[in-house]
Amino acid sequence: MAITVKFWGVRGSIACPSPEHVVYGGNTSCVEMRVGGKVLIFDAGTGIRNLGRDLVRRGVSNASIFLTHTHWDHINGFPFFVPAYDPGNSFEIFAGHLTGQGGVEKVFSSQMANPTFPVPLSAMRSGLSFCDFATGTTLHPTDDIAVRTAPLRHPNGATAYRVEYDGVSVCYVTDTEHQIGQIDHTVLEFIRDADLVIYDSTYTDAEFEKRIGWGHSTWREGIRLCRAAGVARLALFHHDPDHDDTMMAAIEKQAQGEWPPVFAARDEMVVEVRAK
Repeated sequence: MAITVKFWGVRGSIACPSPEHVVYGGNTSCVEMRVGGKVLIFDAGTGIRNLGRDLVRRGVSNASIFLTHTHWDHINGFPFFVPAYDPGNSFEIFAGHLTGQGGVEKVFSSQMANPTFPVPLSAMRSGLSFCDFATGTTLHPTDDIAVRTAPLRHPNGATAYRVEYDGVSVCYVTDTEHQIGQIDHTVLEFIRDADLVIYDSTYTDAEFEKRIGWGHSTWREGIRLCRAAGVARLALFHHDPDHDDTMMAAIEKQAQGEWPPVFAARDEMVVEVRAK
């Protein structure tokens, strides 16, 4: 058995469609996991537009959407998620950082309201269920899938997800900031022995010190955590929009030189994840 992971958006902060971002891609965060017969979607950045078109092509009528948080780059593709306008479809939308703050439905409704967007959330005629939960909860989209959650260090809060299915585990850990010289024990234990970790690798070490407090981490910290936790593979993710294809190739080569089981995620990359 396996979990099929497809990256639909791998950038952080803002989409960057340009000739210099063709190889690694320019869409913001969106990852699909096909787990048994269930589709799980992580974040709704601009990458969810192409994912939505693909779901229509495949005839997929329901899925669960898990949000790390609701900063723009993780939700601004949702108004262009075509399947949500079809009354024959249904989607559950989960968020773990908004309890006591009005909930995720309020955030989605606000981003699709005048004067910033002309089409209201109510125009989405599919069955939308908004599910707020306390981070640390284990969710069960089906009886045989467990989605564990944990808090991350990020402005306004964020949630990490660990999908476990038939002995296979994939962790989605973005957006998070480490502290220099200290290992994040919450993340370390959360990713322990995972088959794949998708980790916030926005900055190089040189860039990080000038951006402390912005809520992101580095590819080298991702390697440090994964090696300590006994992780099988690491996907560098949430690439800085200023890192063009040339720079991303250099980062990937350097990272693989330090720890071979690492790769830089790219738009539309597909990875089959099996137990170690």
